[in-house]
Amino acid sequence: MTKQDLRIIFLGTPEFATASLRALVEGGYNVVAVVTMPDKPAGRGHQLQFSDVKKYALSVGLPVLQPERLKDEAFVEQLRSYHADLQIVVAFRMLPEIVWAMPRLGTFNLHASLLPQYRGAAPINWAVINGDKETGATTFMLKHEIDTGNLILQERIPVGEDENVGSVHDRLMEMGTSLVTRTVDMIIDCENNGTPLPTTPQPDITELRPAPKLFKETCEIHFDRMTADEVHNFVRGLSPYPAAWANLTINGQYFENVKIYRVEAVSCQNSAASRQPAEILIPCREGAVRILELQAPGKKRMDAKSFLNGLH
Repeated sequence: MTKQDLRIIFLGTPEFATASLRALVEGGYNVVAVVTMPDKPAGRGHQLQFSDVKKYALSVGLPVLQPERLKDEAFVEQLRSYHADLQIVVAFRMLPEIVWAMPRLGTFNLHASLLPQYRGAAPINWAVINGDKETGATTFMLKHEIDTGNLILQERIPVGEDENVGSVHDRLMEMGTSLVTRTVDMIIDCENNGTPLPTTPQPDITELRPAPKLFKETCEIHFDRMTADEVHNFVRGLSPYPAAWANLTINGQYFENVKIYRVEAVSCQNSAASRQPAEILIPCREGAVRILELQAPGKKRMDAKSFLNGLH
C-alpha cells in the first residue's frame, strides 16, 4: 500500500486543522472527503461563514460534508460510501462510535497537548494560563472516552515566559502537520509489514489539569483574587484570542469590557488603579501589573501610552 492507495477522510474545522489537511493534500496523500462544521452566520449581515477547513477543501476540489448531527443516518451512509481506510481528526467535535469505528484502520486524533494532560477543548490556552514551561502535541487512536486513546506520537516545545497563546498555537500547528503525516506513514508501514501499529497506553496521572471550553465569563480578570504573575499568565494565555478582559477605572473614567492583550508583573503595591505618565498600573492580590496593550469597546487595540493620550 502507498499513500496514494490509502483512502483518508479528514475531520476538522479551524485554521489549526487546515494546516494538517494542507500537508496531507500537498504531500500526495489520498484525501477522499472532508467533514467540517455547518456554516455559521457571522458579522453584521449574518452572512454564512465557511470554516477554514471548508475554504481550503473547496479550493482543492475535495468533497465537503457538513452534518448537523453526526449520528444522522443520511450522513453515516454518505460517509460509508467513501470506503475510507483511515480517518484523521484535528480540532473537531466528539465523534460517536458509529463514525470513529467505521474505517478498517480506525481513526486517529491530533490533540494540541501533552496527553493525558489538558484533555478538552482549549488545551493550548490552559497550558499558557497555568504558566507551563513546555507544551506539545500528540496523535492517538480514538476510543469511547474523550482524549483517552493509546498514544502514537508525541512531541514537546518550550513556552517562553512572555510568549502568548497566539505564537504557541502557530508553532504547535506546524508541529502538528509533521505529526499527522508521520503517523499516517507509520500506519502505512505497519499495514505493508503486517504488524500492529505501535501505541502506548496513556499514563495514569492522579492530578490531571482540564482544558474546558472558554466562555466570556471564563476570560474575566479578577485582580483581587490573582497574583501579578497569575494575571500575566492569564492575559498571555488568552492573547490575542479570545482576549482577557476587565472593567477598569482609569484616570477617573470607568470603562467596561476592556480587552487586555499584554501586561507585565511588577512588585510594587498600589491601593487603586493609577495613572502615571503613559502608565496604567493595577493592584493584584500580590504585586501589581502594568497594562501594556489594551482595547476599549469601539476603539482599536493600542498601547497604554496611546490609550492615555486619548483620554485628554
